[in-house]
Amino acid sequence: MKNIKERGNQTGVTEFIFLGFSNHPELQGLFFLIFLVVYLVTLLGNLLILTAIRINPVLHTPMYYFLSNLSFLDICYTSTTVPIMLVNFFQEKKTITYAGCLSQVFFLVTFAGSECVLLAAMAYDRFIAICHPLRYPVLMSNRVCAYLATGCWLCGLVDSLAHIGLTATLTLCGPNQISHFLCDVPLLLKLSCSDTTINAIAVYVSSATFGVSTCLFTAVSYMRILSSILKIRSAQGRKKAFSTCASHLTVVILYYVTINLNYDQPSSGFSLDVVILVSVLFCIITPMLNPIIYSLRNKEVKVALRKLCEGYILSSDSSVQMSS
Repeated sequence: MKNIKERGNQTGVTEFIFLGFSNHPELQGLFFLIFLVVYLVTLLGNLLILTAIRINPVLHTPMYYFLSNLSFLDICYTSTTVPIMLVNFFQEKKTITYAGCLSQVFFLVTFAGSECVLLAAMAYDRFIAICHPLRYPVLMSNRVCAYLATGCWLCGLVDSLAHIGLTATLTLCGPNQISHFLCDVPLLLKLSCSDTTINAIAVYVSSATFGVSTCLFTAVSYMRILSSILKIRSAQGRKKAFSTCASHLTVVILYYVTINLNYDQPSSGFSLDVVILVSVLFCIITPMLNPIIYSLRNKEVKVALRKLCEGYILSSDSSVQMSS
């Protein structure tokens, strides 16, 4: 087979075949249309958030600085998987090269790890804003925000480099079929014919560091936030305080529910369709919903987006009038 090459007495995989969506060959065209629309909505929604924050001085605050990082992460995350998936819908054999697979793993782990830490940083921002409002300008200065954002990206990058370094040392003797529509570290470990103990330990350490610890930190932060909100005497004050973190809390819950469903599945017992559905929710649907959640539940973002759209309409009308 052309996707297997000889290495002495061993065989090495040079490309992988994705089995995701292969159970429904008659629906490939429909799947392509659905995921194309979802991808375009994801790009448009997150780009609108980025643009609105960029051009509106009212949104030049730590909360929206982190939100712009989140939107950029969501664009990168979906762009790592969806384009090749869309191309493969038109291929009889849905393949990816070995180098392409490792590259996809690198970017997926980088962006997923960075988002876990970023959501925790956003929770810290809301904690300081509500529990220590007088110290907020000092504790969340522009320099601190830049350090936190940079730290989020570096954490994801270091974690990804560690996994890629370990994964690249594996001997993959076949089969070369991945029961998914993307490459990921646990999926490649199943294809290895060499010892994966160190790799498995690295996965558990990474999960504990970027999954459990950030989730606990976020949960504790919101427990403190809720306690402070309940101490506010006026109902209007409590509502206003909670509204500043409602969007982020919704995004956090959605993210951790879907990531747990995606990575904490039993090794057997689920059909391929269920596995694919859960991964679609985490990898594709969640990045699309994040800008929608912030747009619907955040008054300042809605106002900024409305002004952005009105400005675009006015500029378009002016261009039409000048041309006529």
